[in-house]
Amino acid sequence: MGRSDAVAGLVLAAGGGRRLGGRAKALVRHRGRPLVEHAVAVVRAGGCREVTVVLGAERERVRSTAHLPGCRLVANPDWEDGLGSSLRAGLAALPTRAPAVLVMLVDTPGVGPAAVARLLAAHRAGAELAAAVYDGRRGHPVLIGARYFAEAVAGARGDTGARALLAAHTDDLVPVECADVAVPDDLDTPADLARWGAG
Repeated sequence: MGRSDAVAGLVLAAGGGRRLGGRAKALVRHRGRPLVEHAVAVVRAGGCREVTVVLGAERERVRSTAHLPGCRLVANPDWEDGLGSSLRAGLAALPTRAPAVLVMLVDTPGVGPAAVARLLAAHRAGAELAAAVYDGRRGHPVLIGARYFAEAVAGARGDTGARALLAAHTDDLVPVECADVAVPDDLDTPADLARWGAG
């Protein structure tokens, strides 16, 4: 098994979509299926075999309606506290043997398997911290090596996610340009839904 084959996928899908009228983002439909199914498929197609999904808003409905075979589903009761709480919950639930985790947001439908694959390739080449960048601007997905898990948990507060960790280790962070293969825009508003043909 190659080094990147064991990288765990982590899909953060707990958001309640406040600007979407309180609709759980995981259940917003894109190309005929819920965003959470789309995100899991992207992470798997990019090369992650084991995928953990953090659920929050409408989590029981997500469990009953989304098709997520083989995924480890983690409930985040504190999802309203922001993205940081979901990152903490997800990291705590990862397989103990995972050498790194690839963190994917559920609401970035323009990020496909090619971006995931590039981050896994960076890990194969030795990167312990890597982030997709778009014309030089940092975005998602993000790869975090196991040596940084505890620090990531400690710094994940509010909606900052892994931002504090990445800012503290800029010398170690490997930027992975993905502008030619992905669009990093979040799906946050009704206008975004219309632009992506989602609903």
